[in-house]
Amino acid sequence: MSKFRDLVERQIAKTRAAGGLSGLKGEGEPLPDRPVETTEQAAMSTGMRIMAEAGVLPEEFGIRRQLDEARSAVAKARTEDGKKEAMARVADLELRYNIAREARQKFMS
Repeated sequence: MSKFRDLVERQIAKTRAAGGLSGLKGEGEPLPDRPVETTEQAAMSTGMRIMAEAGVLPEEFGIRRQLDEARSAVAKARTEDGKKEAMARVADLELRYNIAREARQKFMS
């Protein structure tokens, strides 16, 4: 958990230095109560929400969005060449997504 906390703290410091944490909704107010099962889940959920609101998310989230778009492109492709090109993009994004997800999981363990 300390590795994740360090990651969150570094991301927050980096974003704060760039001015990305000024003027956010709810700034200066206490965090709302949210039911969670454990303290670790509360910390992770709060950290992820703060990063999301500041526009700072793990790389895999952006790749996942691109992957969803690429899969839609495969379904919409009208020619075989177009379909092959779209499928190659899906394969590339799947590889990048899995690498990013594995790296985050390894970092957090």
